[in-house]
Amino acid sequence: MNEAQWWRDAVVYQVYPRSFTDADGDGIGDLRGVVDRVPYLADLGVDAVWLSPFYPSALADGGYDIDDHRAVDPRLGTLDDVDALVASLAEHGMRLVVDIVPNHTSDRHVWFREALASPPGSPARARYHFRDGRGASGELPPADWRSGFGGLMWTRTPDGQWYLHIHAAEQPDLNWANEEVRQDFLTTLAFWADRGVAGFRIDVAHLLAKDLPENLPAEVELAAAVPGRHPFIDRDEVHDVYAEWRALFDRYSPPRTAVAEAWVPAERRGRYASATGLGQAFNFDLLTSNWDAEEFAAVIRRNLELAEQSGSSSTWV
Repeated sequence: MNEAQWWRDAVVYQVYPRSFTDADGDGIGDLRGVVDRVPYLADLGVDAVWLSPFYPSALADGGYDIDDHRAVDPRLGTLDDVDALVASLAEHGMRLVVDIVPNHTSDRHVWFREALASPPGSPARARYHFRDGRGASGELPPADWRSGFGGLMWTRTPDGQWYLHIHAAEQPDLNWANEEVRQDFLTTLAFWADRGVAGFRIDVAHLLAKDLPENLPAEVELAAAVPGRHPFIDRDEVHDVYAEWRALFDRYSPPRTAVAEAWVPAERRGRYASATGLGQAFNFDLLTSNWDAEEFAAVIRRNLELAEQSGSSSTWV
């Protein structure tokens, strides 16, 4: 396998740094602890380490509520520790893949704080999804959509507007139709790629693109949405974003890789995994199958066919 295609048959080991190894004795795992365990990881025979979020965070969602996508949580270490990890892994024949969360920031992010301090219709609010509410005085949310974290997907601000958060209220969704958002995230990807990060695991890659017309559909109507046309799940235009990312990744030697966490039908997974997109997409089909050899075999055959069509490999989880 050539250097550019290292990921096709790689075994990637996930490390959640806060619980992996505590090097400084404060009771919290840290990056230095991961560095110390690189020889152990090499003994396991893995090809790369997938590092779960290590960014500044209030931990409303296990670190996926990120205050700054280009910094390290001081409880976990420093950028120098990231550099040391990249170097140590390379010395032992391994690579680093980092978790990246493009769908949302935390509510402590400088952009969201600026948005709350700015008036409705301002450029600061345009980076997110702010809307007026329904009802005589805007007291009702723009839609009755329910979050998987409990409660509504909309939270009201002190000035009466509402903001969208598919996840927790502490995780406001970014507006990926906003050019500033897109350009800034390219800067984030380049920031880590320039430090030697070999790839990115893209959190909820199917949720970035959104179409939020003035009159939003009700929760009960969402299930009838045509594939690719749902207001916020697996919209076709999300692949325009990933084409921009691919152009960035391909400027590196070897090209940087990425893998989509995309909870989509198998038939729609290929666009995420294509050579013009992210290159890979997590495949959860074995995890959700019954414990049956014939069913496993059918799932594997079907997904190998789909992977061949997209020019990728099947990235099993």
